[in-house]
Amino acid sequence: MFIKQLYTSCLSEAAYYIESEGEAAIIDPLRDVSVYISIAKERNAKIKFIFETHFHADFVSGHIDLSKETGAPIIFGPGAQTNFKVHNGADGETFNLGKISLQLIHTPGHTLESSCYLMKDLQEQPFAIFTGDTLFVGDVGRPDLSSGDLSSEELASIMYDTIQQKILPLSDNILVYPAHGPGSSCGKNMGPTTVSTIAEEKKNNYALQPQTKEEFIKALTGGLDSAPSYFSVNAKINQHGYQAFEEVKSRGMKGLTIAEFKTLHNKDMILLDTRHAEKFKSGFIPGAIFIGLEGRFAEWAGSLLPFDKDILLITDTGKEEETVTRLARVGFDKMQGYLEGGFETWQANGGKVDMIIEVDADELMMDIPHDENLVVVDVRKETEFGEGHLKDAINLPLSEMTDIAQLAQFEENQNLYLHCAGGYRSVIACSLLKREDIHNLRNIAGGWDSIREQENVKIIKEASILN
Repeated sequence: MFIKQLYTSCLSEAAYYIESEGEAAIIDPLRDVSVYISIAKERNAKIKFIFETHFHADFVSGHIDLSKETGAPIIFGPGAQTNFKVHNGADGETFNLGKISLQLIHTPGHTLESSCYLMKDLQEQPFAIFTGDTLFVGDVGRPDLSSGDLSSEELASIMYDTIQQKILPLSDNILVYPAHGPGSSCGKNMGPTTVSTIAEEKKNNYALQPQTKEEFIKALTGGLDSAPSYFSVNAKINQHGYQAFEEVKSRGMKGLTIAEFKTLHNKDMILLDTRHAEKFKSGFIPGAIFIGLEGRFAEWAGSLLPFDKDILLITDTGKEEETVTRLARVGFDKMQGYLEGGFETWQANGGKVDMIIEVDADELMMDIPHDENLVVVDVRKETEFGEGHLKDAINLPLSEMTDIAQLAQFEENQNLYLHCAGGYRSVIACSLLKREDIHNLRNIAGGWDSIREQENVKIIKEASILN
């Protein structure tokens, strides 16, 4: 018996490779499936099943491509309707894998088709449960993403029944392998680890404590941040199907000469620069949107970029494949290639260059009393802003900066000083503003982490958003 968790930090996502006696199963694979095929080949095993815990909203699954590559059937829980062939497992149905087995446990609540897979060992005793987005370390799946016409409260009510009837009766020693870890937007209170036990969750998980259904619903639905806008797009892709990853990758990996790049660049396309923020700030092609690979790249790309427009890429040399792969994981299929030699090629050929001016937090504090046109724009989440911000700061969360009307509210005479928590999101925000010809701005180095350390800084703890 062999279990391998394959964790992707950018998406806080865990896929699983399980094997017994040369037969393997994959649970919740990412779109780039070569890693699962390689593991099976190295271990001289054959992939027999592809298990999906639900229609994922935060990434495009590799179930279709992996099934085509291996011939293994795709298993979903009851009621999952797709545009491709799957096996809808029944609640309690058992799938034999070598000398072990996996039993499907229908666990609706996060979505209606959500299911867990209970693995039984060589002695046919429950050993581990792969919980998808039903149960996390310290949390359960949020009930407001994608399940038809049901409200969050109705799904939370269903989740309560699932917890009471399907999760709490499980033996304490069973290992818990969830689909996500800390940082994922699929929950709100995830713990710092990606493996647990039923005993630990009964002890520490707020959703598994003794409480009435009404108390549970209130706890589960309260304090939820808005889900990233691309979640509904990815859920539909996972349900309806998608273009083969290798085709998407081949098109995105096309190296473009400067002449080819300039020809395409003149069209209505998105120019995406994925270099490190420090490089981008020092110089970039005017109109480029920055989303650096060093941050939660795929999540921000999905939240901020349109899915219906072609994309041209500016990357560091050697990062082209990683960029295309991570974009494809969240449903982008229209990458049209990258500039060979990157930004340096653009510069060498006399292309116009823009840059982002950056100031330290102490300079901001000195400027505030003397500049009546100075406006601090805090691009953190509303909850972060409410926990502490500068007096008179405007809260415009980065996730809302695709709304042109929001950006149009800034006046030409205003001097905008942007910050987030540490500096990554604010550089993205600066690139979005500059793309709309708003250039009178500064980025605050180190963000809020640096601002709050300044002498005599007055921190306000109240919510304030730009309406």
